[in-house]
Amino acid sequence: MSVVKLKLDTGYKITWCPGCGNFGILAAFKRALQELFDEGRVRPEEIVVVGGIGCHGNIINYINVNSFGALHGRVLPVLQGIKLANPRLRPVGFAGDGDMLDEGISHFIHAAKRNADVTVILHDNHNFALTTSQKTATSPRGFKGRSTPMGNPEEPLNPDVLALTSGATFVARTFARDIGHMTRVFKEAIMHRGFAFVHVLQPCVTWFDTSKYYREAVYKVEGNDTSSLEEALELARRFYVDPGLRLPPRERIPIGVFYRVERPVYSDSFTWVRGPLAGDYSPVSVGKVLEELV
Repeated sequence: MSVVKLKLDTGYKITWCPGCGNFGILAAFKRALQELFDEGRVRPEEIVVVGGIGCHGNIINYINVNSFGALHGRVLPVLQGIKLANPRLRPVGFAGDGDMLDEGISHFIHAAKRNADVTVILHDNHNFALTTSQKTATSPRGFKGRSTPMGNPEEPLNPDVLALTSGATFVARTFARDIGHMTRVFKEAIMHRGFAFVHVLQPCVTWFDTSKYYREAVYKVEGNDTSSLEEALELARRFYVDPGLRLPPRERIPIGVFYRVERPVYSDSFTWVRGPLAGDYSPVSVGKVLEELV
């Protein structure tokens, strides 16, 4: 077994609100990476993380691996481009509910449909938190935010149902306050060959703090048939968020791996790609290039 010790912290000051659910996601992802490195299943230079626009986007500054900051809603085009240019890489994208399911929803549907070999982690806090709480596609009906002070008149989009019906081959749901559960799910998603979607229920402590609500609502699913689309859809549909976060929850919310199947991936169709378009795959220093740009 090849054990790689890499300092995953970058030293950048973390600017999220104290108690933000993003801290848990960051901790679980770094733990997942280190365990994969220790197990010899992944090399550090194979990981590329991509972030979009929103509070979640800063996560790429806090992980010492290759990274790219994408435009609003454009995490998935970048992920797919990276994978096609260098099939040896394992691109992992982080996106918020507004970033992916408002601006970027068409990219999400098509990437799932073609079974692009990428991992996508959705930070779902049910609002545009960075711009002080406008509604997003996942905001519950009745949610009161800056753009809907009288309450959101729309029914929310269910990201897991959308992923399953669009063709994703790995779909999971987890909770940002359960680092152990997230770590296990992240590892499985990264190692899955195909479109892997992880829906993280992420409390926003400033604008819509679902911490207590989710702690009472979520329960772990084990022993389910992950090859059954019908069973996965049934679990995915169990997702109700009370706009007033009243307790006890009206419905329980399952978390776990709902669906996992193998299917040909998008990059398999590109038989003319014999290797990475980038050429040399060994780690290199970009210091000289950066000095020339300053």
